[in-house]
Amino acid sequence: MTDDTTVTRNDEASRYEIHVGDVLAGFAQFDQRPGEIRFVHTEVDPAFQGKGLASVLAERALADAAASADTIVPYCPYIAKYLKTQEVEGAEIRWPQLPTDPADATGR
Repeated sequence: MTDDTTVTRNDEASRYEIHVGDVLAGFAQFDQRPGEIRFVHTEVDPAFQGKGLASVLAERALADAAASADTIVPYCPYIAKYLKTQEVEGAEIRWPQLPTDPADATGR
């Protein structure tokens, strides 16, 4: 990671974006609801993978969401994993009830 890495919230696109210089390197998509922010997808451009940008993006996006006092709902697997392994000061988290596979319910 370099010093010219920035994370910004783009409300028009409903996502937090990480830029390296002027280049969009990745994003964390969210769905804003009254009192909560649902993180639904995180993606880093393959050209920037392996540089630790996803964790920087998650750290800064979640810190911003926690500062807004919105409840964080991690539908995105990457964001959920990050929250299970890292402390986010002030974060209120509601773990989603994900739908189960119908085959699991029938035992097949």
